[in-house]
Amino acid sequence: MQIGVLPIGRFMASTLPKKKYSFLGYGFTLNPGPFNMKEHVIITIFANCGVSYGGGDAYSIGAITVMKAYYKQSLNFLCALLIVLTTQVIKMDLGLWLGRDAEEIFRLNQLKCGGLQTLLRALHEKDSRSKGLSRMKFFLIFLVASFAYYTLPGYLFPMLTFFSWVCWAWPRSITAQQIGSGYHGLGVGAFTLDWAGISAYHGSPLVTPWFSILNVAVGFIMFIYIIVPLCYWKYNTFDSRKFPIFSNQLFTSTGQKYDTTKILTPQYDLNVAAYNSYGKLYLSPLFALSIGSGFARITATITHVALFHGSDIWRQSRSAMKSAKMDIHARLMKNYKEVPQMVVSDSLGGEHCVVLVDVVCVERRCAAPVVGDDLRPSF
Repeated sequence: MQIGVLPIGRFMASTLPKKKYSFLGYGFTLNPGPFNMKEHVIITIFANCGVSYGGGDAYSIGAITVMKAYYKQSLNFLCALLIVLTTQVIKMDLGLWLGRDAEEIFRLNQLKCGGLQTLLRALHEKDSRSKGLSRMKFFLIFLVASFAYYTLPGYLFPMLTFFSWVCWAWPRSITAQQIGSGYHGLGVGAFTLDWAGISAYHGSPLVTPWFSILNVAVGFIMFIYIIVPLCYWKYNTFDSRKFPIFSNQLFTSTGQKYDTTKILTPQYDLNVAAYNSYGKLYLSPLFALSIGSGFARITATITHVALFHGSDIWRQSRSAMKSAKMDIHARLMKNYKEVPQMVVSDSLGGEHCVVLVDVVCVERRCAAPVVGDDLRPSF
């Protein structure tokens, strides 16, 4: 996006009229001058406000999509727009409301901002070097090289994204596919030449600290290569052998795909009688364990931070409130006026009111009765 904006911005700067207009005593023009780095940064910020962390759509769009695609529920555009905007803007206001400390730990964001700054300087500033490659030439060479490299696993030869010699050695064995497949199995023996596949789970290994990578690797090995195989092959936990070892689908007790439309009323509420007649829903073992571990991770994260980093956070917060130390980000932001606390608080209050309106608007279409223990899914 940052690269595509550059020619568009320069084209608009060369074609838009420079005539000055007046409105309510304020003067403005559609063409204030050449397309510059600040405008480029603002466009990048606006674009990233519409996507979730790491790319992709805003998180709430998933819920709206499920409503329309799977449950055939109609939701008017205004209500859907308010849901997306409030869930995105609340995060920013909470950051402004809570993020007043001068001393912050944001190494990952520093690296991202540093990379963005390097890219924008290469696109906007002229390099005065007379010898060697300029920043723009260096960037273009690696842009073409990375595009050509990604074309191989991403388009011409997708198998290189996750290459499994186990599946090649035993192509007719279901067990071999479950063990070796990088897409539908445990991925034992699989490797990749695709950087997107390497950095998909834990981010770039060039940025993430080694202790964090090691911690995730140990947990991954324990969960994927020890717990899941024991539950699937040795103990047949939750009748797991009837289902694929890895799938995000819902299944019946016989291993068929679960048809959720058979247990819903015309108002998309749960039909208890139909549910009891159709049978319980089942999940694949890896999917079920990942959901359970997801709830455990929330408590584990809070406990870990409190025990191992609680004193550091408390000490750093106290020193930040006393303005004992300011990092580079805080020093740079001192050049701009701070958003008043009252404005942020009013914005938060208004957004919560809009959220309540959204809940009232979609309650009849989205709300479902509380599901008792006798109706819980079988994992």
